[in-house]
Amino acid sequence: MKYVVCIPDGCADLPVPELDGATPLEAAHTPVLAALAARGWVGRAQVIPPGMPAGSDVGNMSIFGYDPARYHTGRSPIEAAAMGLTLAPEQVAYRCNLVTVTTDGIMADFAGGHPDSSRAAEVIAALDDELGGEVSFHAGVQYRHTMIAPAEWADAECVPPHELSDRPVVGPRGPAGPRLAALEEESRSVVTRFDLAANQIWLWGQGFQPDMPSFREMHGVEAGMVSAVDLVRGIGALTGMAVVDVAGATAWYDTNYEGKRDAALSGLAAGADLYAIHVEASDEAGHEGNVAEKVRCLENWDRRILAGLVEGLDGMGRWRLLLLPDHATPLTTRSHTDDPVPYLLVDSEIDGPGGVYTEQGAAAAELVPGHRLMGRLLAQG
Repeated sequence: MKYVVCIPDGCADLPVPELDGATPLEAAHTPVLAALAARGWVGRAQVIPPGMPAGSDVGNMSIFGYDPARYHTGRSPIEAAAMGLTLAPEQVAYRCNLVTVTTDGIMADFAGGHPDSSRAAEVIAALDDELGGEVSFHAGVQYRHTMIAPAEWADAECVPPHELSDRPVVGPRGPAGPRLAALEEESRSVVTRFDLAANQIWLWGQGFQPDMPSFREMHGVEAGMVSAVDLVRGIGALTGMAVVDVAGATAWYDTNYEGKRDAALSGLAAGADLYAIHVEASDEAGHEGNVAEKVRCLENWDRRILAGLVEGLDGMGRWRLLLLPDHATPLTTRSHTDDPVPYLLVDSEIDGPGGVYTEQGAAAAELVPGHRLMGRLLAQG
């Protein structure tokens, strides 16, 4: 048996006026997905547990079968693990975005113009040279980076920058808030020397090193993943999954869909039991409020991943597939929500009752805790 987990990040949505009241899942032309849903099980999952932040850290941890209420310590330490960083007990990691804030205090771009990773790395190196010491800065991908600080810096309330798009910024609060705010302000003199849209850093998502059992210990199978996002890759690193690099794979609209698909199929053919394929593009479209691009992302999933994926899996014998987003990212709000999301489970040899994979198609289904779905996928039938 082979298993695949497909994660179209943030694809769940609300009715969109520009789509005549449809959601992107309803509007997109996805014949392969529709055919899979017609033979599978369509359900509804709470990937974000009540009271927890609606982020990809929590949602993806759920999808991989780890109860976030037990294992989640914060977003940034997961990303730090993907970067090969190990935190000491007396250290805390912060996510460090390159952002664009206007002179009148509006979050103009939480992604700082999506800078090239190599150019962004120059900025992070300069920040470490000039503002480092008690803290240290570590380059990640595009606008996503990491700052490591002493544990006493952890006590702060920080608003994720993508929750502030085109809104007045809300600075860090709590005991460590003044230190963080001062560092963000000081960063302007460094960041603005570079020819980027970004003009400062934004610190958030802090946490300590999590202690998670390996995926094999947890689920009894060998697993791998393909993603261009450090947050997702970090979960793989922390749980001993094989994390594959794919040429041309980005966390943007231009990602290499076919390369991700083929990497998963190659990993399964080489002996892995399970592979996860994560694509960030639909989440980015939601944050940008880009209706056409979000629909296009879903159509790319169908045409460029699912079509060839099913064909490749059929050549390996029996298989099962689980598809769902890690959270909703509605175009109308441009931010994550903790709303339940639809999931699809397909078995190549056993037909389910069939359904329609949309938000409305799953609306009447039983609500399942997200971290329980991995067990359903792997249950022998």
